[in-house]
Amino acid sequence: MRILLLTFSRRAAREMIGRAERLVEAARHGPVRLPWAGTFHSIGARLLREYADRVGLDASFGILDRGDAADLVDLVRHELGLSAMRRRFPRKDTCLAIYSQRVNSGWPLERVLQEVFPWCAEWRDELSKLFRAYVERKQANGVLDYDDLLLWWAAAMSDASLAAAIGARFDHVLVDEYQDTNALQAQILLAMKPEGRGLAVVGDDAQSIYAFRAADVGNILDFAAKFEPPARRITLETNYRSVQPVLDAANTLIAQAARQHPKVLRAQRGAGARPQLVTVIDERAQADWVIDAVLRHREAAVPLKRQAVLFRSSHHAAALEIELARRNIPFVKHGGLKFLEAAHVKDLLSVLRWAGNPRNAIAGFRVLQLMSGVGPATAQRCLDAIGGSASRLPRVLRDFPAPAAAREEWRRLAEVMTMLVDPAARWPAQLEPVRHWYRPVLERRHDDAAVRAADLDVLQSIAAGFGTRERFLTELALDPPQASGDLAGEPLRDEDWLVLSTVHSAKGQEWDAVFVINVNDGNFPNEYATGRAGSIDEERRLLYVALTRARDALYLIEPQRYFVTQQPRYGDGYVHGARSRFLTDALLECFDRLGPAPEPDHAPVRCAGAAPEVDVAAQIRRMW
Repeated sequence: MRILLLTFSRRAAREMIGRAERLVEAARHGPVRLPWAGTFHSIGARLLREYADRVGLDASFGILDRGDAADLVDLVRHELGLSAMRRRFPRKDTCLAIYSQRVNSGWPLERVLQEVFPWCAEWRDELSKLFRAYVERKQANGVLDYDDLLLWWAAAMSDASLAAAIGARFDHVLVDEYQDTNALQAQILLAMKPEGRGLAVVGDDAQSIYAFRAADVGNILDFAAKFEPPARRITLETNYRSVQPVLDAANTLIAQAARQHPKVLRAQRGAGARPQLVTVIDERAQADWVIDAVLRHREAAVPLKRQAVLFRSSHHAAALEIELARRNIPFVKHGGLKFLEAAHVKDLLSVLRWAGNPRNAIAGFRVLQLMSGVGPATAQRCLDAIGGSASRLPRVLRDFPAPAAAREEWRRLAEVMTMLVDPAARWPAQLEPVRHWYRPVLERRHDDAAVRAADLDVLQSIAAGFGTRERFLTELALDPPQASGDLAGEPLRDEDWLVLSTVHSAKGQEWDAVFVINVNDGNFPNEYATGRAGSIDEERRLLYVALTRARDALYLIEPQRYFVTQQPRYGDGYVHGARSRFLTDALLECFDRLGPAPEPDHAPVRCAGAAPEVDVAAQIRRMW
């Protein structure tokens, strides 16, 4: 097959590949496989391995996940003395975020600091030194981080002959969700198909909401003009999800955007109920109203799992979660600790990563210190003796003078690593001896060993879905699951459950009834995004994404006040919620309005012409 299909997430890639293969099978009247289809990062990893000798890479390079990359940044940060500064220096996660924004946006470091991380601008020189050392350490260890997969691919494509060779492999390059691409991804595509022949991108500029990941909406808005003659633009305006009143609101909202590809969505499903704007007193009243409405929909045969509550930030759902629990309504909230950030999962994967790339000192350092009595000094001496050599690794482990407390564990680790570095070792059978070695470590280090062992069962069960250990580790590093449920399928939580989600996590999803909470200025748009016109436009697109998740029923809820803490002794216990600037008069015309119940009016009734009880006007006249 000479077709390259590219998208972003693993879930989107699976759906894209399945649909494309069914279409091709129908045309060819037989089974077909699309070998070059997947995420940008996974395809980049495959191409870099194939062309490793031409770009100065070892084809067995390892891939650092976000956690390992942050740990390596922290190690280099400490070695450079930046952790002992007398003034606050950015922590490892912030440093990695700055590095990632710099790489993916293509902006100079000064601009990244000024526009995205202004509180770190004073450390420009130190950060530059840190990132240079971080890059040198990765190259010495034979590893690439998540951002390197695009950076190395784009840099390789700067060579005209290599770009032509890679581009010539594919007659068609098809990209989904193009509105979410960053500068590097756009650069790669233009290098592969500089004349545009065979290149097609699909996307919706109105759903570009990932600027915090360096996505650039300009890639899709300016795409046609990149070629001569300009690329042809085809506008798809038929919507198969929502009823027309919901789309009327979405159309009116996005029409306010400063830059866009104009379009007017038309519902294939036809008319339906008008969306509602609900005004409530506070967040407690908001929680009550939402839950009552959810239960009304449930009684009208709309299951809880076909309903969703969306919000701008995760903490906005706190009051709602408490009330849901009190009323015994099950729910799933998207977010929380990532599955691969759990210590026991990282331990097991580190054994496999070290075997795949003995120069991966981060993985080796972690594995060696899992054993009793082994500290950083012993681990470093062992790594120095191995020297990053696959052939030396099992021999050095066998002969190394291990601490007495670790002697038996060390011997068994040497046996496991000898098996793992053998090219004839079969996958996924390699996992079983690794788990056997790790079991006593797990029991010694964690009180809830049985619970954590179940996570490792999940990890082993999905390993069979990957043909090689390399592919397994690559895919987990590139698109890590959020929780074990992402790997094991739908979790059995209850007969039914309500969905709570941030708008970013809801992208690509749909529900019969959608409730968007806390629709006030400061949330939509977010108070931290009001400094630039481009950020305001992205916040408008974020609200647009929320609206267009609804199939039949859409509700926006705006509290009139928010209770706060740390107020002055005699100050109010709340702040007033201002109406979102996106709810213009034109947009309000698309909604039915529901307000709080009016408070009873106990003001005394005064007959017309009767003398006032206090003649304030006369008192004021007498002052002069």
